[in-house]
Amino acid sequence: MTEKTIAPYGAWASPITADQIVQGSVGLGQIVVDDRDLYWSESRPSEKGRVTLMRRDAAGEVAEVLTPDFSMRSRVHEYGGGAYTVSNGVVYFVRDRDQRVWRMVSGNTPEALTSEGTSRYADLVVDGDRVIAVREDHRAGLSEPENDLVAIAGSGASKGSISVLASGDDFYASPCVSPDGTQLAWLSWSHPNMPWDGTKLWLSDSKGEGARVVAGGADESIFQPSWAPDGTLYFVSDKSGWWNLYAYGSEDSVRDICPMEADFGRPQWAFGISAYAHLDSGGIVATFSQNGARSMGLVDPARGEVQILSTPYCEFDGVTAMGEDVVFLSASQTDAARLVLLKEGGVESVVVRLSLDFVVDPHDISCAEAIEFPTEGGVTAHGFYYAPANCRFVGEGPPPLIVKSHGGPTGQSSESFSLKIQYWTSRGFAVLDVNYRGSTGYGRAYRRMLDGAWGVVDVDDCVHGARWLVDQGHVDGERLIITGGSAGGYTTLSALTFRNTFKAGASHYGIGDLTALAKDTHKFEGRYLDRLVGPWPDSEALYRARSPIEHADGLDCPVIFFQGLDDKVVPPNQAEEMVAVLRDKGIPVAYVPFAGEGHGFRQAANIKRALEAELYFYGRVFGFTPADKMAAVEISNL
Repeated sequence: MTEKTIAPYGAWASPITADQIVQGSVGLGQIVVDDRDLYWSESRPSEKGRVTLMRRDAAGEVAEVLTPDFSMRSRVHEYGGGAYTVSNGVVYFVRDRDQRVWRMVSGNTPEALTSEGTSRYADLVVDGDRVIAVREDHRAGLSEPENDLVAIAGSGASKGSISVLASGDDFYASPCVSPDGTQLAWLSWSHPNMPWDGTKLWLSDSKGEGARVVAGGADESIFQPSWAPDGTLYFVSDKSGWWNLYAYGSEDSVRDICPMEADFGRPQWAFGISAYAHLDSGGIVATFSQNGARSMGLVDPARGEVQILSTPYCEFDGVTAMGEDVVFLSASQTDAARLVLLKEGGVESVVVRLSLDFVVDPHDISCAEAIEFPTEGGVTAHGFYYAPANCRFVGEGPPPLIVKSHGGPTGQSSESFSLKIQYWTSRGFAVLDVNYRGSTGYGRAYRRMLDGAWGVVDVDDCVHGARWLVDQGHVDGERLIITGGSAGGYTTLSALTFRNTFKAGASHYGIGDLTALAKDTHKFEGRYLDRLVGPWPDSEALYRARSPIEHADGLDCPVIFFQGLDDKVVPPNQAEEMVAVLRDKGIPVAYVPFAGEGHGFRQAANIKRALEAELYFYGRVFGFTPADKMAAVEISNL
């Protein structure tokens, strides 16, 4: 092997460029099977974030279904998901531009099924000649949007007409029709709960009549109801303390299929999430987390046994059955996301689509190391550590560390390959991706440790994780950085404001003012903070106490802010107020706004700009010159 060159950390020339990340990659999304045809959604940063639909037919031929003037995306709950479905070759999808449901027969031009107006749709499912969907109405005069479950006529004289199947609760999700078409199941929940706090599983006839709750409640989270080929209704519940698989039987009996200290469910931030699927033979292919690590197994519902399937992957999503085969999105520690078809019995797998069109040399890849470390109160917290990795360069002494705080905050970091993490490790940074208390994948008790303690225990865990790595001699305690997006941006700003561990930070559409967030956010998260912080407005003093904007005098290290100007989840004024305070205070600060972007960046040029601007910022702060050629960033007070 060629002798490595000694160079400053952060200044290493990396084979992973920002251009490759945005031009050479696509996002793989929702999977739908229609007989032997396989469909999936594909988001393309190179096309300004357009989301298209792809199909692989029974012969293995792959083609794009939508023409370039169509992009599909639901905006229900702002996060969307479940934006299309397919039945007998007919595609129904939500168009991003107008949020209407469109219908397309193969080879024909799409036609609008719903009328123009203030409604949005998600979680589409076909039932005969109608489409069942979650509807979110934003008509003027409402204190907040109204959600319900509706049926849209797909053909005939009444085509496009809408009938309401269920209403009265604040939120609806996951409609599914029994194999014989006589029964309908769905989920609902209401403020102040989020779907991972407490949901109700409903069962009715196909018209929504005779509806009754068969599982769940205010303190039991139900996830992904689905019907087996034999007509049994399955679902995931966390009533044992873990999201486990259950079957609903006759006389309202509920059976725990395979009790395990494992999470078969995940937080429903978006519609259309699928963590398990039914094979024609009656078996269930399911994915689950144990101690933060994901596995895939074949569940025998009769015996209650789980056989782990041997795959090279450590991340699974979108699990969908195709007869005795199973299709899913996956990634390993060294392979980026891909769409995989696993043949019957798991003996053979076919990679249908890669998310990257280039290959990274394995010697330049940093593999995740699962770590546990002590935090406040004698509790153990979790994370994935990545050491710097580049086959051409080496640094002197311990490297700088970037601590990543995931979003949500009810979410989970994975050990799977992330091109954006490799962007940093291949330039000489170490990375710690923290699964702080409140993260999923470790059971309900760990998830609920964040209740009433957001901005405290998440910050504690990020701080203790960084200090633990310093104490182990892995990283440089004088070059500790913290970064995060959305809720992770709040953890970032709180850590920089209320602690003195980190020397710099980057907030991506992060929250600086909890009071403003409580007053000015969208319906889905409108009462989220009641559990995370305290009931609003009774706990206003606590909101102010935990808001970085209220205590900016304690923030005395450089920060860079990235913000979409169309963000409805965390409005731009959150970042702009923090930036103004830091400028007035004389702290080095940079602000990079993006027109046309919402909560998260979708356009290639903006994703590239955010990556390079963050690297440029760290170079100026810590005194190294990146090897990359990039545009400068205006940094006040530096």
